[in-house]
Amino acid sequence: MKKYLYILVIAAVSTLAACKKGGLDRFPQTSISPNLFFNTEEDLALYVNGLLSQPDRGTYLNDQSSDNVATTAAVEVKNIMVGSANSQNITTGWSWTRLRNINYLLENYSKAQVTQTIKNHYAGLARYYRAEFYLDKVKRFSDVPWYSGTLDPADKDLYKGRDPRKLVADSIMADLDFAYKNVRESVPTGTPGKWAVATLYARAALYEGTYRKYHDELGLKESANTFLQTAARVAGEIIASGKFTIYNTGKPEQDYAALFSSQDLTGNSEVILANIFDLTKGKGQNVNSTVFGDYEQAPAKDLIQTYLMKDGSRFTDVANYAQMGFVEEFKNRDPRMSQTMVYPGWVRVPDATPYIQRLNKNFTGYHQLKGYVNSTDNNTLNGVDFPVYRYAEILLTYAEALAELGTLTQSQLDQSLNLLRRRAGLPDLNLAVANANPDPALKLQYPNVTSNIGVILEIRRERRVEFAFENLRFDDLMRWKVGKLLIKSPEGMYFKGLGKYDLTGDGVDDIILIDRAATIPAEEQKEKNPLGVKLVYYRAGTIGTDATVYLKNGNSGGNIVTENVVRTFEEPKFYYRPIPQQQVVLNPNLKQIFGW
Repeated sequence: MKKYLYILVIAAVSTLAACKKGGLDRFPQTSISPNLFFNTEEDLALYVNGLLSQPDRGTYLNDQSSDNVATTAAVEVKNIMVGSANSQNITTGWSWTRLRNINYLLENYSKAQVTQTIKNHYAGLARYYRAEFYLDKVKRFSDVPWYSGTLDPADKDLYKGRDPRKLVADSIMADLDFAYKNVRESVPTGTPGKWAVATLYARAALYEGTYRKYHDELGLKESANTFLQTAARVAGEIIASGKFTIYNTGKPEQDYAALFSSQDLTGNSEVILANIFDLTKGKGQNVNSTVFGDYEQAPAKDLIQTYLMKDGSRFTDVANYAQMGFVEEFKNRDPRMSQTMVYPGWVRVPDATPYIQRLNKNFTGYHQLKGYVNSTDNNTLNGVDFPVYRYAEILLTYAEALAELGTLTQSQLDQSLNLLRRRAGLPDLNLAVANANPDPALKLQYPNVTSNIGVILEIRRERRVEFAFENLRFDDLMRWKVGKLLIKSPEGMYFKGLGKYDLTGDGVDDIILIDRAATIPAEEQKEKNPLGVKLVYYRAGTIGTDATVYLKNGNSGGNIVTENVVRTFEEPKFYYRPIPQQQVVLNPNLKQIFGW
């Protein structure tokens, strides 16, 4: 039975309306008097619990901003690359209401009649939330106003300009350092404790360190190593604590998938923080209809090609790898691939026979499995927990930070990245071998890696594979300054031309591609395969025609094409977003940067 913290959300925290600076001049004081409320630990807990906000299973849809998927959604970065983006049509992200509510607690928590240790715990949680808030702002805008307290309507700071990224990032680190040292390890299930704080601390430090290293436009490269050293230190301390281990029962074909399909992650040794779902307790979430890959998003072929072979060799080194069909390209691959994407022979409940990949316009033909719950039971569908923070991230943060610092050893690689490869049943990564023979395909993707090249490229491969569809890829592309990878429109399955194809791996044809000018036969006239099952017909042609599946070379075959809009990525401008024009009008001290 799962334990639950039932959260009473304070009305003042959740309902205050915003005005002017995104709500900075509206006050929780109008609903909560500090003299009457902040007196006991119960008061502090009640307020902090009202601030709880965590990623949920909708996260499995958030790679739409990256090169991992093709999508039909109105994704901001895609719209920017294909349209005329400006501060008048990019209007989101400049809300400050949550910050006001966080700062209100920090201004009043010391009034409570409790020990300093208790006070520091709740202050630490508030500062964790503030760091999280500001990290998102820095990712989006870089320089932003730093506010450490609530403001009165007449306060001149309400109309101040942007503070430098350096000041804001240092303030984020200070908040996380305080939280890491003061937040308790033992907290109610489903809420952040010491190790969740430490995870965000390491994540933020790695982000800022690598961002400064690769983004020359900031002029902060000389301070990059300070953040990388913090990331390595904090991740190393989490490892040394012995509190977490990679979930590995010796079943490489199942263990990875179990992290994303479990009805209860509270006892999982890898999960540092979980968002808990249980429909019988009034909290459920079902994302099956959008995550599966024929409605809103579908995995890109480029992601498929990133996975290694089962023996640890590179798929992109295999002869004619780019012309492999669906069944062939799934053979002898990293087992995580078939636990992340629908594979040939997979059976969809309640069917008794293998699922046949559905080909749709604007999609790749591949279907996403991570985040999908293969059940028809409503409680099961809605009761899968979401792993907010996984120990796997700590291991790869540790390896990447040390590799970027140039100090990574084989021993450190063995206690980090190689634990993930062992869970998948892959051979260990050898540091010397990797650096002596960097992957040519990855070198083309990440041309700005100039030292420790081979192992850094392999760490980046591991991050992409391990965290596919977990909403980390876009941030990785941004901090590594490889936004131009988004220029390439996602492509899908390869078909050599018109004809019949087996998509389930049993050697029996399942679909047939006919010319777009041909007519799909009536149901009773459709050809059957040797099992007596009617083939699924598709009319193949080039994109922009009335075909039902778009191939790069039309009826001559090629990869499935999902779109034909030309994308451009302007550097460094598109790594950032403009302040909405309305906010600049209200506060002329806010100036646009990086060409916005």
